[in-house]
Amino acid sequence: MEAAAIPFSETVRGEIQGDVLVVIIDNPPVNALSADVRSGLVAALDRAGGDAGIIGLVITGAGKTFIGGADIREFGQPPAEPNLPTVLERIEHSAKPTVAAINGAALGGGLEVALGCHYRVASSAAQMGLPEVKLGIVPGAGGTQRLPRLIGIPASIDLIGSGRSVKAKEAHELGLIDEIADAGLQEAALAAVRRNTGQDPRRTGQLAVRATDSAAVEKAKTRILAKARGQQAPAQAIRLVEAAARPLAEGLADERATFLKLRESSEAAALRHVFFAERQASKVEDLEGVSPRPVETIGIAGLGLMGSGIAVAALAAGCRVIGLDRDDEAAARGRERILGLLQKNLSAGRIDQTAFDAQESRLSVTATDADLAPCDLVIEAVFDDLDVKIDLFRRLDKVIRPDAILATNTSYLNPDEIAAATAHPERVLGLHFFSPAHVMRLLEVVRCARTAPDVLATGLAVAKKLRKLAIVTGVTEGFIGNSIFSAYRREAEFLLEDGALPHEIDAALEEYGFPMGLFAVYDMAGLEIAWARRKRQAATRDPLERYVEIADRLCEAGRLGQKIGRGWYAYPEGKRQVDPVVTDIIAQCRAKKGITPRSFIASEIIDRLLVAMAEEGKKLIEEGIAARESDIDLVMINGYGFPAHKGGPMFAATQTPR
Repeated sequence: MEAAAIPFSETVRGEIQGDVLVVIIDNPPVNALSADVRSGLVAALDRAGGDAGIIGLVITGAGKTFIGGADIREFGQPPAEPNLPTVLERIEHSAKPTVAAINGAALGGGLEVALGCHYRVASSAAQMGLPEVKLGIVPGAGGTQRLPRLIGIPASIDLIGSGRSVKAKEAHELGLIDEIADAGLQEAALAAVRRNTGQDPRRTGQLAVRATDSAAVEKAKTRILAKARGQQAPAQAIRLVEAAARPLAEGLADERATFLKLRESSEAAALRHVFFAERQASKVEDLEGVSPRPVETIGIAGLGLMGSGIAVAALAAGCRVIGLDRDDEAAARGRERILGLLQKNLSAGRIDQTAFDAQESRLSVTATDADLAPCDLVIEAVFDDLDVKIDLFRRLDKVIRPDAILATNTSYLNPDEIAAATAHPERVLGLHFFSPAHVMRLLEVVRCARTAPDVLATGLAVAKKLRKLAIVTGVTEGFIGNSIFSAYRREAEFLLEDGALPHEIDAALEEYGFPMGLFAVYDMAGLEIAWARRKRQAATRDPLERYVEIADRLCEAGRLGQKIGRGWYAYPEGKRQVDPVVTDIIAQCRAKKGITPRSFIASEIIDRLLVAMAEEGKKLIEEGIAARESDIDLVMINGYGFPAHKGGPMFAATQTPR
């Protein structure tokens, strides 16, 4: 007979299985730790403690999630009792064995609940992590103090400092969980309760932190801090983990105070903004109720670096891929390029041999347009030339089904012109991937003038399937990202004329949190492509508009970037260094315009660049190219290296005093 449910709160219920109370958290969609869940857990502990017939508890989640973390609806709200540390203290100090049956994701506070239990059983599908640093905070309910007692200090620095999640197998190897139970998770948890009855529960907070090799600790710290780029939370997390050997109460008090302080920081505010911006980005006003078309087979026209990256992303998503290139030899090279990227994923452990074989089996290449007939979607990734793309789309018009979709990956060309040259412009949209396309998360989904609603919805659905962050943009030169980037680049060049030097601008950007300075990025990418574009635009350029010739002079001098050993910097033996020749060219260009240079401090450089980006962003909003300021922030963070802990240029502009 099925056990009767015992309501402990609206989101927590219990079932008595023989002599064990099974506590089920049922707070869709992710069983978040709301105030109601926390009070329900306390009520369940009260029931177990006061019933002599109950020998212990199992805590688990309804559905496919254990506990997904904090309730985002409580972000920024006054704290509601009972707080999570109080609940975990009750769990850990229960006189009766308490077992976590981790049936799915146990993240943030969810993992802290599991750490507070006396024993942890997980399904092989479960994943566990403490991702708080990604929101600019540290775990606030014992994560930095209990985790090191189970898995040691170096591994805890890695997990908490990076915020990464681990699957059950790795969690078991680390000692984070005690058992993996694929079949009968609840039965395994019940058995664990009964095995541990009659003996003192193994309380995580009372375990000793094992002695650690200092070199291993330093290695873990160095790896985390190198990626932190000035963020406070990773450094504070490391500090707390390193001090975990002290008495638990002292460590918990320090952790909680640090958590509360960081929660009010500008860094945390920026990362919360990014968190909510990602949820908002998927809401496209006029697509409610519009169903996407099914997409199982994707054609990719052009198998260079971009097309190959798109193919790898599509294969990883389970799609069949048909690659098209200009002749058999080019198609064969494209296939080898794609397989090379898959092999790298295999060698790095991102996929196993079974997945590699399955992805290879779904890949075919051709030099014949008609072979794309089975495709539901064709993405072109050919040379960024309008005539080339129009010719391709006209050819594709003749061979693909009427209900198939055509997408252009152009960065700067007008997709409306491409669509207008086709028989069915309503089935054309832009899918602007960022290179390398199998790595970069951002995808600008371009709504053309005549794109049908279900075609746009399909673009968004495909982006989700490919695990991309989709941002809808209207048609303008460069769309959202390159429009902002152009304004940013232009202002950086004005700064050069006005008195700053490339290494000073780059240093300011890196100090602010960019992974690499702008001029170092130019050198890495090569200066010749942008130079060719400037030469094409020269005839139509407004002669009254300020134009900086410095980059042109570098290119004319043969300084095309890192690959030839000189660009904005010199690269003797491959190492970047300031080049007096560049400084002299800049001085000559200033003198030609009669500009008297002045010096800039880092904050002035950053302020001017932020203003330029924000002003361009406002234009995009006014023109209806971008739907919201937060979309612009996401594009710049995920496509152009803007530091997430600064919130993006639009958010940063609201935070900077003027």
